[in-house]
Amino acid sequence: MYRYDCQNDKKILRPLAAAIREIAADPENNEKKIERWKRHNSLRGDKPMVFVFPDGAWTELLPESSLECETPVARATERELRRRLIRHQYIRDDVPITAEIEVKKAITNTMWGVEPLRERTGERGAYRMLPIIEEPSDWKKLSMPVVTHDEKRSQSDFDFIADAIGDLVPVSLVGVKDFDFHLMHWYCDYRGLDNLLFDLYDEPEMVHEVMRFFTDGVKSMLRQYEEQNLISLNNDRTFHYTGGVGYTDELPAPGFRPDRVRLCDVWGAAEAQEFAQVSPEMHEEFVLQYERELLEPFGLNGYGCCDDLSAKLDNVLKIKNLRRVAVCPWADIAKFTPVLKKGYIMTWKPKPMPLALEEWNPTEVKGELEQGLQKARGGIIELILRDTHTCRNDPTRFGKWVEIARKAIDDVWE
Repeated sequence: MYRYDCQNDKKILRPLAAAIREIAADPENNEKKIERWKRHNSLRGDKPMVFVFPDGAWTELLPESSLECETPVARATERELRRRLIRHQYIRDDVPITAEIEVKKAITNTMWGVEPLRERTGERGAYRMLPIIEEPSDWKKLSMPVVTHDEKRSQSDFDFIADAIGDLVPVSLVGVKDFDFHLMHWYCDYRGLDNLLFDLYDEPEMVHEVMRFFTDGVKSMLRQYEEQNLISLNNDRTFHYTGGVGYTDELPAPGFRPDRVRLCDVWGAAEAQEFAQVSPEMHEEFVLQYERELLEPFGLNGYGCCDDLSAKLDNVLKIKNLRRVAVCPWADIAKFTPVLKKGYIMTWKPKPMPLALEEWNPTEVKGELEQGLQKARGGIIELILRDTHTCRNDPTRFGKWVEIARKAIDDVWE
């Protein structure tokens, strides 16, 4: 069933893998950047790191229709290889261009057993959640996550890619590497954002019951990952949800066994950006206490996304093994620096808007970055360009942004 013999896919992948191998051989694209990330993530870096993730703009940089491979695993590998080539050609930020290719294990997760309903404005437009939970008893429609692993499919996928390019680049079979939890997002998926905000006042017991259900469900899911030995290390180029990449010498934890990765060996993260306008007290009561419970087993953690956490730091800093704290575009960095100091990384996300405007305005970008870096002096910060859902089909804007960021760092930080 899983026998792959598409020789054309192999012909497509081989020159891409060869090109990546050549780029990765340059220490400036690989080892030096990795060492900088390790120092940075261990709070020992000498200057801010710069990370660009094109998000929705990938559809402009690498349209799905431009991929040539037919086999699903080959198509996923082609996408990753081409993205690295694009990153090298246009972005050139601090993300290492490494040669290893990971084949994901064929893992299925039922999550909550019910598909959310969303109304979209277009293929790439905004959407709103259509509530399918009308009364408290409707939550019983949801079910606990069930994790299964198709080992034959995993082995077939790995064998196919290893045979295609394994002589050119290292190929490995990996399990779950992303551990980020979104309790309030899930709530809104089924109940709607407006209803959530009313529920905090009108149905507080229901909100707590659902948060407990989600928390216990995630715990069950993590136990299944552990029992089936599906966890893989993420102290590498894996994107860490709150901010940058995961390179660190602090993970895995003491007692590590390569044949069985534990939660204490990996990064975790959580966020509740739907609570942006909710008070610190209610944030703590209705979601943060549950998130801390979920993050406790992890070796290192990050917290936050697109919500201003400046008034909520006292409770956020109670998260065990916390390393990264998100600073969203509309938060005042000056409120974070004196609290976090050099004990945590401020994951600052400058406004992505300049890349989406009709006219590129480098002066605006320069002003924002210099001002933010000035406010961050005395702390540890990384510049994360995310939520760039369009670059106006001009990929050079990413590289221009990186150049401005590096110049601002040189002018302000040193």
